[in-house]
Amino acid sequence: MNTSTSDSLSLSHPYRYEGQPTLEEARRYCARLAKSHYENFLVATLFCPRALRQHFYNIYAYCRISDDLGDEIGDPQQSLALLDWWETELDAMYDGKPRHPVFVALEETVKRFQIPSEPFRHLLQAFRQDQICTRYATYDDLLGYCRYSANPVGHLVLYLAGYRDAERFALADKTCTALQLANFWQDVARDLDKGRIYIPLEDMARFGYSETELQARKFTPAFAELMRFEVERTRALFLEGQALCNMVDKRLRLDIAMFTQGGLEVLRRIESQGYDVLSRRPAIPKSRQLALLFKRLFRPLS
Repeated sequence: MNTSTSDSLSLSHPYRYEGQPTLEEARRYCARLAKSHYENFLVATLFCPRALRQHFYNIYAYCRISDDLGDEIGDPQQSLALLDWWETELDAMYDGKPRHPVFVALEETVKRFQIPSEPFRHLLQAFRQDQICTRYATYDDLLGYCRYSANPVGHLVLYLAGYRDAERFALADKTCTALQLANFWQDVARDLDKGRIYIPLEDMARFGYSETELQARKFTPAFAELMRFEVERTRALFLEGQALCNMVDKRLRLDIAMFTQGGLEVLRRIESQGYDVLSRRPAIPKSRQLALLFKRLFRPLS
């Protein structure tokens, strides 16, 4: 690759580019982006069959940039404009005229696995929603958001693994929604800093905890009971989704088990600090992450 082409493919905010990349250049672009977020991509990198690895990179690159355009810009109107631009690039790919390196690489994946545009569009819908909706009145409203923000990722993984049926998709939805919810409960304070509240307002009212108290980061017995309720409900979703492990091949089974155990560990961390997610973010130490990994590796898969 010459210098000018290399510069045009450099990963620079907000991911605009010059020129037309070759397929090989586009593949490297996606791989570089995925590997730059190595910790988030650990499971797929370790256990994904080599023949599928580039396709995981391509999908991850799309998801990563979509997320950044929605969450890292700092201006809702600019984010909406950039998400619109990103969708025009998606449209161009499905019209057979990809321009951006992510879509030059992703086109190969979409064609090989016959992936429809819906999961990609649903993700963009979630990121747009983040710009205009900062509160959720009911749990059902929050699940509706997860349908677009989390569940499409599970569908994309199933497409890559060769599964296209509604039963597996429904079970994957439970796991993906549970992962999203666990992240919300882990990041209550961080989301407050961004002006967002994902705890359903009906749940706050049920437990007698006000938004004023939440904005002030007041940890009270009512808040502890509220978070206990959310944690238990999320754990139930994880356990329901585990049935998918018996319906997929061994490699994907390991991935699902690892993500599930990671999510359950987040819930355990929240419990271990008495449900106080306002003063300290519950995190999984690196040593514990490795312990979970090796525990899963040496557990029989049959």
